[in-house]
Amino acid sequence: MMISILLIVLVVFFSINMGGGNFAASFAAAHGGRILSKRRAQLLFLIFVIIGAVLLGGEVAKTIGNNIVPSEVLTPGNVCIMLFSASFSLFVANLLRIPQSTSFVTVGSLFGIGLFHNQYYSATFFRLLPFWIFMPVAGFLLTYLVGRVIYPPRASNFRLFEKLVNHHVWLKRFVIIASCYNALSVGSNNVANAVGPLVGAGVVSPVIGMLLLAPVFGMGSVVFDQSLTSTSEKIVPLGVITASIICTVCGTLMIFASVFGIPQSFVMIKVASVVAIGVLKNGYTETLRNPIIRKTYTAWIITPSLAVAVSYLLSWLKHTFF
Repeated sequence: MMISILLIVLVVFFSINMGGGNFAASFAAAHGGRILSKRRAQLLFLIFVIIGAVLLGGEVAKTIGNNIVPSEVLTPGNVCIMLFSASFSLFVANLLRIPQSTSFVTVGSLFGIGLFHNQYYSATFFRLLPFWIFMPVAGFLLTYLVGRVIYPPRASNFRLFEKLVNHHVWLKRFVIIASCYNALSVGSNNVANAVGPLVGAGVVSPVIGMLLLAPVFGMGSVVFDQSLTSTSEKIVPLGVITASIICTVCGTLMIFASVFGIPQSFVMIKVASVVAIGVLKNGYTETLRNPIIRKTYTAWIITPSLAVAVSYLLSWLKHTFF
């Protein structure tokens, strides 16, 4: 009974934390540009996260639940260890004020458990690794190419830039659509970080898990205000147009990953896209010298490693004393 209660508490806490950060990343442009009120943005985020999770999240949940470690390893107790390890790693990232990949810490936590039990699917990691490398690179290149069409303003694109800026109604619609599209993509991939281990443990089916936890994930927008965009702004200030371009690029790549069942880092794609805008505005040298970039990349190595270590240690403690 206590394990069941602990499992519910941890999965709800984990889902809400993920939702809070992803809400800010999805709707910062719409809310910051005073196009949507906070409540309306929260409602749209909730709706589109649920749609994305239910329609496209099942494959990612199956990958996390069945293809990282054997399902027999994912007992309710071990799922609690995984959720605690992932949440702790995210907490450390929050202390460092660095946006962290929930997909990375989720996979890392599961790998730590599998490593202790000597039961994990190494082939899955070799399948995931190319996507984890390719997607941020694709995010950078796509954002750079699209952004270069309109920025910086110059003789060849000035009329296009002027039209974009002056067509306020069209611009507002584009920002709202891009934000909702981004929320849908987040729901299609990141909700599975919480649902997948429950699927592997046989607690819920992918569809039921998505229906139950997608609203909890979406409610993170109400509970937490903290923003992933704070790091983006430290790299380069984002306008409404560039922020919406980033949302569209990131959303497309995340949906692509979801279709193939890849638990993908939204944060890594987003930061790579923000760096692309920084390069357009400030050049390669100045952008890459920014200390927040080095700090972010360092955290992306440390926190998944921490998740592996914590889940391994807790698995050992559970095996030794319980």
